[in-house]
Amino acid sequence: IAGIIITAVNVFGGIVIALMAGVALIYSVMVLLFKSVFKPMVILASLPLSFSGAFLALLIAGKEISMPVMIGCVLLLGIAAKNAILLVEFAIEAQQRGKNTYDALFEACGARARPVVMTTVAMSAGMIPTALGIGEGAELQAPLARVVIGGLLTSTLITLVFVPAMYTLFEEG
Repeated sequence: IAGIIITAVNVFGGIVIALMAGVALIYSVMVLLFKSVFKPMVILASLPLSFSGAFLALLIAGKEISMPVMIGCVLLLGIAAKNAILLVEFAIEAQQRGKNTYDALFEACGARARPVVMTTVAMSAGMIPTALGIGEGAELQAPLARVVIGGLLTSTLITLVFVPAMYTLFEEG
């Protein structure tokens, strides 16, 4: 039993290190992209919140954390970051054209809501058969699909509500 526990700690420790390395790389690239240290923090602040939907989906399904779940979290992290980057980048461009923060965010949410929602709908629809366990090998991948679907649903709301609110706080502060 001790060997199993040590193996589990090593495996999950490795995936946690991969998640942290991914976040560090995302942050580094965004600092270069936005030429700011604080604007990438707006995006990174939304990422942990997207996991709430992922773990709620696991709770509803009555499943436990496993390696496919952790891989789904890595996938979710990338998609949630992409959605938030779309919104923040558009708001920055609107501000550079002379709009104030509120108008820039209003324009960004209006223009980027469709791509964010389309990403969520496409990914969720594509993963529904796997989440339901339909198809060969789906029972192994079902937890991954459930985590991604649950996380994307909350991530979409977070991207369109929390990210603009945080952006406003960072701009005014």
